[in-house]
Amino acid sequence: MISRYPCIGNLASLALLLCLTASQPAAAQIKDTAVEDSLVTYGNSQVVRYRVGASITANRGPVQDVLAMVAVPFECAEQQVQIAEEDISPEVDQLDYRLLDGGARQMLIRIPYLPNGKEAHAIITFDVTTSAVLPPEEDQTALLVVPQKPDRQLKKYLGRSDYIQTTDSKIRKTLREIFAPKKQPAEASESEPASDEPDGEAASAAVDAGPEQSADDEETLTPWQRVETIYDYVQDNVQYVEGDDKTAVETLTDGTGDCHDISALFVALCRADKVPARLVWVHEHCYAEFCLADADGDLHWFPCESSGTRGQTAGVRAFGAMPQPRVIMQKGDNFRVPERPRERLRYATDFFIGVPVRGSGKPLMKYIREQL
Repeated sequence: MISRYPCIGNLASLALLLCLTASQPAAAQIKDTAVEDSLVTYGNSQVVRYRVGASITANRGPVQDVLAMVAVPFECAEQQVQIAEEDISPEVDQLDYRLLDGGARQMLIRIPYLPNGKEAHAIITFDVTTSAVLPPEEDQTALLVVPQKPDRQLKKYLGRSDYIQTTDSKIRKTLREIFAPKKQPAEASESEPASDEPDGEAASAAVDAGPEQSADDEETLTPWQRVETIYDYVQDNVQYVEGDDKTAVETLTDGTGDCHDISALFVALCRADKVPARLVWVHEHCYAEFCLADADGDLHWFPCESSGTRGQTAGVRAFGAMPQPRVIMQKGDNFRVPERPRERLRYATDFFIGVPVRGSGKPLMKYIREQL
């Protein structure tokens, strides 16, 4: 997947705000207890080492009041994260972690003062254990319902966000078409010969007069089956093609897209059908999750593969499951960062704030993110 995550850099008075565009989705972290899900079971696990950090060099004069925000691997039910190694230079005064909107983790690196020519860094190596997600049993899915009275947090995954135009007329129209009653050809009458003109008016009239799917048939679909119908539509109608990230509407119009684009379209259609859904950013990949509730009102999130042959991973169809464990970076597509209050971010990118001493220029900033 080729992705571009926009950042912003500006100079207000003496304050220098910089950011480096992240070329890959990034990570999450430690110490928060993940909530267990009674309907979601896990398969084989993958353990990898993942290195994340930032290095700043005052190559154009001293800089002070540095705050660097770096995305790190995300602790969740299917992923546990532990610190394996720390490489922190003496110039770093404070190193903290914070959770953003329940779906992303940032490492905060604070440097009070960095003299001219000096380099400071904080580089953390994590042990990340990620488990495959197995599909639920059919009798379990039959009892799931669309969440009622979603709270503020869940409403984020029902509305419009960047690249996901839930309320666009094309998205709404496509959703109606997906679930429209389908007309079936009429069976030829034994007393009347079949028409020799299949493209003529007689054939057209026969099709129009044929038995239709009852309008009530749509109501017989469970919420799980409705989401699966949306998933199948996207898989059948969008060809996987690598490229720059596109919106859900662009993907629908073009009929092509990469893992991000296919996931964005699926999410948009789910939300238009009042089913909460979100993007999941993993190492060098992106997929989607949707949310349904059980009879007690407890929420359950289920993943869906967005690329491959009809959403398959390792030859296994991945609707409501994720057979291939990958390092999970963030879950969501509508983040707020306290230092950037006017921005809505679909991905919490790396970001840097610093104040150059009079006469100094902006420092050299380098972000580190690699799977070892």
